[in-house]
Amino acid sequence: MAWFDDLKTPRIKTQVSQRTSKVPEGLWVKCLKCSEILQSKVLKDCFQVCPECTYHFRMTAAERIALLTDEGSFDEYAEDLVSTDPLEFDDLKPYKSRLRSAASSTGLRDAFVAGKAKLRGLPYHLGVFEFKFMGGSMGVVVGEKVTRVFESALEDRLPAVVVSASGGARMQEGILSLMQMAKSSAMVGRMREEGIPYISVLTDPTTGGVAASFAMLGDIILAEPCALIGFAGPRVIVQTIRQSLPEGFQRSEFLIQHGFVDRIVPRRELADELRQWMWRLGRQTCRFPKGL
Repeated sequence: MAWFDDLKTPRIKTQVSQRTSKVPEGLWVKCLKCSEILQSKVLKDCFQVCPECTYHFRMTAAERIALLTDEGSFDEYAEDLVSTDPLEFDDLKPYKSRLRSAASSTGLRDAFVAGKAKLRGLPYHLGVFEFKFMGGSMGVVVGEKVTRVFESALEDRLPAVVVSASGGARMQEGILSLMQMAKSSAMVGRMREEGIPYISVLTDPTTGGVAASFAMLGDIILAEPCALIGFAGPRVIVQTIRQSLPEGFQRSEFLIQHGFVDRIVPRRELADELRQWMWRLGRQTCRFPKGL
């Protein structure tokens, strides 16, 4: 018998293993940019921004709303709208099954939340995408909710803000999904005619039919740092044109250099930036309460 047959696993390793197995999941998060191990609570307190390298993690719709509204001021509407399956679409699994799964995991009925709110006392209409619901894809319900944000802003003569985080049009709804691009863009045109400001906030990612319609039509277009923004993804473009792409292609910093966005705003500064732009653009045309 070899001398090493009697060797046993050191006790300290066994103790560490047992201790580690009892640690609840979700307490720690690894930064995707700098690889720093962060406490989830610390990350939440930092608005999902890495305190070491300022990498911006994706946020849920609820976190966005909490960031951009006064506490208790958000009044949701059109929450009863639910996607159906008009094309009876099946791929690896039925579309209806995907909808049920997304609703169960997010607690939402679709990938967009709309409502009226206040920001530092200033009333406005806010729409926010939930990327975790089927990649924030835009079907009939999402397109309708986006349109209602603009319609409500027009009716109340208040600014509209849409925070985009989407993979684009929802393929399971085919041409009905693509129609939402024209529908929402037409409402942006009406708002512009009336002088009612619309501010578009682009986050990671904003692509496909959403980027090709209302997301790029704001009077002011703001973007978060290093957000992926574009129509087709980089891999698709490379495969199509068979050429390498510039460094940082389709990221916020690349887009601002080429005039596609107006400002890149860190998340900590976004609420104040929105408040300033809404007041600046809407003070002549919007019905703001006196004394603001």
